[in-house]
Amino acid sequence: MQRTSLATLTASEAAAKIRDGLVTSQELVGECLERIRATEPVVQAWQFLDEEHAMAQARAADERRSSGQPVGALNGIPIGIKDIIDTADMPTENGTVLHKGRTPASDAAVVAKLRAAGAVIMGKTVTTECAYFNPGKTRNPHNPEHTPGGSSSGSAAAVAAQMVPLALGSQTAGSVIRPAAFCGDYAFKPTHGLIPRTGVLTLSRALDHVGLFARSLDDLALLAHELTGHDAGDPDTQPRARIPFSTVLNEEPPIAPRFAFIKTPHWERVDPDAKEAYAELVETLGENVEEVELLPSAREAWDWQRTIMEAEMTVNLASLWDAGKDKLSERLRGLMERGREARAFDYQRALRAVPPVVESFDELFMERYDAILTPPALGTAPKGLGATGDPVFCVLWTLLGMPAVTLPLMRGANGLPLGVQLVGRRNFDARLLRTARWLEKAVS
Repeated sequence: MQRTSLATLTASEAAAKIRDGLVTSQELVGECLERIRATEPVVQAWQFLDEEHAMAQARAADERRSSGQPVGALNGIPIGIKDIIDTADMPTENGTVLHKGRTPASDAAVVAKLRAAGAVIMGKTVTTECAYFNPGKTRNPHNPEHTPGGSSSGSAAAVAAQMVPLALGSQTAGSVIRPAAFCGDYAFKPTHGLIPRTGVLTLSRALDHVGLFARSLDDLALLAHELTGHDAGDPDTQPRARIPFSTVLNEEPPIAPRFAFIKTPHWERVDPDAKEAYAELVETLGENVEEVELLPSAREAWDWQRTIMEAEMTVNLASLWDAGKDKLSERLRGLMERGREARAFDYQRALRAVPPVVESFDELFMERYDAILTPPALGTAPKGLGATGDPVFCVLWTLLGMPAVTLPLMRGANGLPLGVQLVGRRNFDARLLRTARWLEKAVS
């Protein structure tokens, strides 16, 4: 009987096999490279990939294990890194020709944590231009005529195409949850400030999050455990005890979770087949779900997010504007032109509007619900490669810094993946993953 390719393993499965001596990192990475050679011509998920360097890291991981040295939880596991996250041993070009050939002097905090855990940094995955809306070259692995989403296009596609079991991305509007939903991945955007962003291209301090792509909830928990924590370079992180993600994930909830199904004011734009799928999901959940109107205090949140994002991105990317604004896409130039006209009053008003809304959602969770159920996108991945899809169903939760996870639980009428998004209370990230596990079991 032919052995199943190691490239199809989840990260948790692969880590256990390497730990137990059943396979080597070199075997795993080698089969992932074979998979990349076979699929990359169509999917185009990688901005930088050096096979020899990847195998050298795998050999080092195997030598650590065979020598009896203590090894990390990700020892020998390959991972893709979005090309806005600094790596000292390979280029980080931020999706713009203005940073062509840029190689940072040091690793981003998350990359340093991955190396400490023994991970193999496989290469850099494609990002849209400066992690905004202008698409890169990546295509959806399920149908190359459709977008993979953005801005973490390459990371989402690489995991979905079984090139790597794990990848990192970032989200400022919907750049992790949306592409994961389009590509059929599991993905997790943690509470704002939980994972340090030191060494990641700064777009908006108020909105930027590091996000995770994987093939299972166990994988998300495994990776999140290694990446959360304080870093002096990120003022929004705080010293805190390590979160036992995997332990909490595998606990049974004391009572069956309750879900608040929040359609938001944008529900009418959802594709008909997605509406039908959610109606079936709600029916399946029965008394465990209740439709809830969006809090009135949050109805302007989409305007607030746009104001904050445009103002902060314009400042943070000013050096690119000065160096060669004519080499920026029309989309990015348009954002920066609007940002240069932003009023301080509107920007400050938007920032100050967020905490009261967060408090209101805290009350909602404390009173009745374990998670918010809502779509991650308007439907399946749109056809065409000229845009990355609308992030409208992710924007609110990004603005509020609330943790979100998407699960590949459904399919659209066209056969493409249709994700389910759950949103949790701030700083209850592990509990959100536990609730997601309950949901996954309930509908399987």
